[in-house]
Amino acid sequence: MPMIERKQVIPGDVIARGNHRYGSYIEKRGDELVALRVGLAELSQEGVRLNPLTGPYIPRAEDQVIGKVVDINGFGWVVDINSCFDGFLPASFVFGREFSPATHDLSSKFSVGDVIGARIESFDRSRDPQLSIRGHGYGKISEGEIIKISPAKVPRLIGRRGSMINLISERTGCDVQVGQNGVVVVMGPPDGIAKASSVIKMIDRETHGASLAARVEEYLGGGADGS
Repeated sequence: MPMIERKQVIPGDVIARGNHRYGSYIEKRGDELVALRVGLAELSQEGVRLNPLTGPYIPRAEDQVIGKVVDINGFGWVVDINSCFDGFLPASFVFGREFSPATHDLSSKFSVGDVIGARIESFDRSRDPQLSIRGHGYGKISEGEIIKISPAKVPRLIGRRGSMINLISERTGCDVQVGQNGVVVVMGPPDGIAKASSVIKMIDRETHGASLAARVEEYLGGGADGS
């Protein structure tokens, strides 16, 4: 298993020097990789990344999001995606090419207040992000508890290759659906939902601390029944 070096940084801090792959919130200045946000930097053989501790959700194409329908117009649904931008799901993406505002009842598919899983189809800041529900697992979410966390904490909740979210699911017996926009839906038995919700909130609060995985493992214990 590759070694990972983690450290807290503020804007302007040098995270690493040399030729490393790097992700968002990092700027290369000469041979230095410099933090642009307050967060937890990770340096490994795979490169350098920065998990910011604060910040709003900024949509990106192909992101998976969970949102709530807040309005319906003649051509689609307006969806709150926990961002300064509302998402828009075109009716033609749901009804197909035969869609006609005169003949199709949009509320027969989604009503105001419905929670949906969707994918960011496109976004260029000149207009609200366009959503799509094409693909497996997208569409109306009819059950489960909704939890909102900082969008910046989503990578820690998911974990490397899904390790953290898989651990939570296995130990609580719950299906946990995570949106890149910081909206999480937990579905399962009531006791499992309660336990999963608590640990997700703990990750949101304490993601900057050391040994997060060990603390989550200790909290979850042996299973959904607490054994």
